[in-house]
Order: sequence, then structure tokens, then C-alpha cells
Amino acid sequence: MTVEIGLVLTIILVMLICLIKEVARPHFILFVTLALFLLIGILEPEEALRGFSNEGMLTVGLLFVVAGAVQQTGALTALVKRSLGTGNGRKKSLARMMYPVAGLSAFLNNTPIVVMFTPIVRKWCEDRNIAPSKFLMPLSYAAIFGGTLTLIGTSTNLVIHGFMLERGLEGFTMFQLAVVGLPASIIGVLYMVTIGDKLLPDRKTSTEAFQDASKEYLSEAKVEKNSSLAGKTILEAGLRSLKGLYLIEIIRNGYRTAPVASYTTLESEDRLIFTGPFSTIIDLQNVKGLHVETGTDVKLNELQNGSASLMEAVVSHRSVLAGQTVKETCFRTTYDAGVVAVHRNDEHVKGKVGEIVLKPGDTLLLLANRDFEKRWTGTEDFYLISPVDKPEITDSKKSLISLTTLVAMILLAAFGILSMFEAALLAVVTLFLTKSVSVDVTRRFIQFDILLLIACAIGIGLALEQSGAAAFIAEYFVEISSGFGVIGALFVVYLLTSIFTEIITNNAAAVLMFPIAHAVANQLGQDPVGFFVAIAIAASASFATPIGYQTNLIVYGPGGYRFTDYLKVGIPLNIIYLIVTVSIVSVVWLNV
Repeated sequence: MTVEIGLVLTIILVMLICLIKEVARPHFILFVTLALFLLIGILEPEEALRGFSNEGMLTVGLLFVVAGAVQQTGALTALVKRSLGTGNGRKKSLARMMYPVAGLSAFLNNTPIVVMFTPIVRKWCEDRNIAPSKFLMPLSYAAIFGGTLTLIGTSTNLVIHGFMLERGLEGFTMFQLAVVGLPASIIGVLYMVTIGDKLLPDRKTSTEAFQDASKEYLSEAKVEKNSSLAGKTILEAGLRSLKGLYLIEIIRNGYRTAPVASYTTLESEDRLIFTGPFSTIIDLQNVKGLHVETGTDVKLNELQNGSASLMEAVVSHRSVLAGQTVKETCFRTTYDAGVVAVHRNDEHVKGKVGEIVLKPGDTLLLLANRDFEKRWTGTEDFYLISPVDKPEITDSKKSLISLTTLVAMILLAAFGILSMFEAALLAVVTLFLTKSVSVDVTRRFIQFDILLLIACAIGIGLALEQSGAAAFIAEYFVEISSGFGVIGALFVVYLLTSIFTEIITNNAAAVLMFPIAHAVANQLGQDPVGFFVAIAIAASASFATPIGYQTNLIVYGPGGYRFTDYLKVGIPLNIIYLIVTVSIVSVVWLNV
């Protein structure tokens, strides 16, 4: 091992530790790593910037726009509602949901699909007295299945495709991955409606959990007659500085005001509803002029009024809220909404609301103005779960244009008339010229942090390759799997990619493993395409943790899941995909 190889591997190891411990956002960690390689001379500037002009990365950016335009149409929602059926035969409905969702995910970004369908599926379950936990995890898994079917099924496939083109290879065709992905998906759905269905928990939704636990965190105080507080604002009365309690609503003469602004003036006999642990009730008792109740008869669903609504919002993996306390985020001021409670890992998070450190996947129960959803849908901070809103596009002509453009793009790329990048570029130009999407709306669709992560990861992968670190690791892989030949090496490559995907991001896992897989194939004298197919499938097939793939995180809170639920249901799926992939790749691409 040379000094340069040792240095590169050390930096990569530190990067992986930072990703696992979530010391910062993934794209920032990779950006710093890339900058470090540039500053110490491992990469030249043009090499470090190569990822920003990579065809695969640019194609991903264009497809965000195409998928966003189609997402706005009402056709997708109607399709899933029809596919679920009446609910007479739960397992049949489960299969009927998973197959079309997988089909849609093969051509559209799976994250917005799961965001869009989670409230629909949950409402469908609740109307039929079925635990949503029986359907939401399968919804996420179905979207992941679809990502393994086509070149555009997930950004990971396109990144690997772009790497292949840079090395003079032909790249993946539109349906090449389906050789592995289709049989694996079919087996995956069969597993979910049989064994998986038995392993899935039958659990309360986050809404029901919030309702059941409401007596633990809702309390009430009343402004006494002739109280000195009457005529004072909330801020002047010191009700903004309570350590553990948040004022979420004022009830006055039967009329409810929520969320409560700091300039709101108090009146005698106002009923004040607070959220927070009862251990902090002494803070209220110290406020002169307030009569504190030992509890409240106000039910959770009664907090709503004509202007305010209870909403559930799941903290996004890209949210600025993650890693901060509710108080540090200045939540009420920033979002004009009050945090009533926080739900995590199938239970209400106890303690002072303001001191709860928020994590990706947390479900927040909010009391907010009814325009909250409109203002914050599509932002990086939340996956909004309720209430369910209608799609933005109601113009049937624009809907038809969006769907036709998508089909035309797929056909042009599938038949080799245009490259995937050219077809996606033409599709975006068509959508702009027909005014099916606007520039302002497009900004919401493009996930810039993912594009930055991909671009940086490509440069890091180049550092692994050019320093000789990839070849060094490949030699080790070949050596430890020598007793099992090519299949053993393929198994190790798939397994390591799968492990990386579960603990870091799927795109980073694929980019790190690409040069290693390429070196392994070269040392074994095998067609590298088979190894690239394996890492593409492994990087997408993430089922064993809620953090491995963002669609798993989206359904984590709304489904009332625990971390162990993913391990129990997902590990067998990971094994199924590993066996199917290694078996088919060995026969189709490798000389075994």
C-alpha cells in the first residue's frame, strides 16, 4: 500500500463514519471530502469538477422536472385508488396496490410517489378499519422494486450509466436492469403478500397514538376575573418564556384562536390550552392571575376551528429542522404553527416540547393555519401527510401533455433514437414551451442537494480509482473470495454495496463501489457490466432500515413503525434480491 492509497482510504473511512453518525447532511460531508482531495493534490480541479458535467447527474436533474410535471396530474392518484379496490380481501388489495406503484416508480421519481400516496393509502385503510401499518411499508417497498426495473427508475441507475459512458462503455439500455429487477420484484411482491404480511405489525397510526397520549401532554389554564393579565399580550404576560409548556390555543366565548401570536391580547375568562409534560405545570402556577386545571376536557380533535387545523408532518431527511430542538428552530415564528406533540418509533416523545431534538422521520402533530399545507408542501423541510390535498393541475390539457411527453421520452430512449439525456432534455423543453410547468414550480421539483451529492460522489469515486485505492480493495476482494471464484467476488461486491446503502445514501454507495467493481471485474477477466448491474440493484434494494432509503423514512411515522419492523420484514427481502441478482447476473453476463 502506497502513502497516497493509505491517505485516500483514511479520508474515505472518516467520511463513512461522518455519514453513519450524521454529523452533517450527506451532501455537505461529500462536498468537504471532495474539497479535501482537491486541496491535498489527489485530484486536479478539472477532475474534481467532472461530476458536475456527468451525463448521468444532469439527466437526473432533468428527470426531476419531468416527474414533477406528471406528479401534478390527477391520473396517478385515481390509478392507485382504483387499484386498491373495495378492501374485500386485504392481501389481494395489497398486491393490486404494489404492482401499479412499482410500475409507476419504474418511470418516475419514487419519493414523490410515496409522498403522494401515503395519505391516500392511509385514509383508505382507516375507512375500512385496516391498520395502515399493513400497507404503508409495502407501499415504500413497491416503489423501491420499481426503481430496479428501468434505467430511469432511480437516480442511482443513471449515475452508474453516466460512469459507464465516461469509460467508453455503452451504458445501460432502458430495460436492461429489468432482466434482474423484474423477477426480483415479482418474487418480492409475492413475499410481501404472504410471509411479509404476517411479519408486518398490526399497529395504531400516529394519529391514534397522538389521541391516546393527549392526556399526557395537554393541560389548561383560565385567566381569572379581574386578573392583571387581562389586556396584556401573550409576550407581556410571560407566556412565551415558559420552559416546558407551549401555548397552542386560546378559547374565548366558544371561539378558538390558533396558532397564538405573541401580540394576541388576553381577556378575562380566556381558556388557555398548553402542550407539554405535566411535570412542568408549576411554571403555570407561578403566573399570577391564572387558574390552573389539573387536566383538560378538550379533546385533540377539538383543537381545530375554522381557521386552524391539526396536521401531521413528517420531518424530511433534508430538513433544516433535523438535529435541532423545537425551540432552536423558532418553529412557531418560522412556520406559523404550534408543535402539539412529536411521535417517533411508534411512541409519543415525552418531555418538554421545546427541548425535543428533532430527527428525520419524526411525525409532528401541528396546530396550524389552513394555508400551512399550501405554503410548505414541496419544501425540503416536510413530507406533509395530512390533510390530503387535490393535485395542483386541474387543466386536463396540461395533464395530457405531461403524460404524453413522459411516454414519448421513454420510447425515444428505449428505441435508441435519442440518448437518455437528449430525450429528457427534449421532454423538459416541451413542458416549458407548452407551459405545462413554470420555472417557479420547477424549483420545487429539483432536489439540488441530491444533485450536489451525486456530483461530489463522482469526484470521490475518481479519487479512489486514480489513486489506486480501488484496485487495492479489489485485490483484497478477489483474494477473500478466491475459494468461490467469480460468484464469490460478485457476492462480496453486492453485499458490501447493500450494507453501504443501508447506512449511507444509495447514490454515495453506488459511486464508491463503481470503481471497485470495475477493478474486480478487470482482475477476474470478466465483463464489468454484470458487476455494474449488481451494484445498481444492491444500491436500490434497501429494505432493512428506515434510514437506508428515503421512501422508508416517509412511511416510518405515519405507519407507526419501529426500527425493528424494518429489520424483521426487510432482511429477508434483502436476501431475496441478493440471491436473484447473483444468480441471474452469473448466467447472463459472467463466464461462470
